[in-house]
Amino acid sequence: MNKFQLGNQYKRIGYIVAIGSFILMIARKYFEDSEWIRPILHGILLIGLLLVSVSKEKIEDELIDSLRSQSYRLAFILAIVYSLVQPLVNFGVGTLLNQDDKLQGFDYFQVLFFMLIVQLMYFWKLKRMNN
Repeated sequence: MNKFQLGNQYKRIGYIVAIGSFILMIARKYFEDSEWIRPILHGILLIGLLLVSVSKEKIEDELIDSLRSQSYRLAFILAIVYSLVQPLVNFGVGTLLNQDDKLQGFDYFQVLFFMLIVQLMYFWKLKRMNN
């Protein structure tokens, strides 16, 4: 795992990129004809979260490596469950509210964003529990 990790300084860069793109996504709502920049900001947000996810901790030992592996496994499993259940939930809610009752999927951003957020949150929780 350590061969594919970035240095600790990339974590800060990842936070700046993710938070900056999130702020720009909110600011985009106030501009007309800004729909074209939405996929670009989604991509930048995902890159920022990925930088945070693959950056090393200040003290990178076997425990941190184990916690990171656990968090990736959980994120992978929950992303699969989310991908399978979410269209059914949308269909059920749409049927209940007499709206569009077509079974719709979702885009890659939702799955990747969900996976990265779950991995980071679970990793932080595991790390806090073991300190």
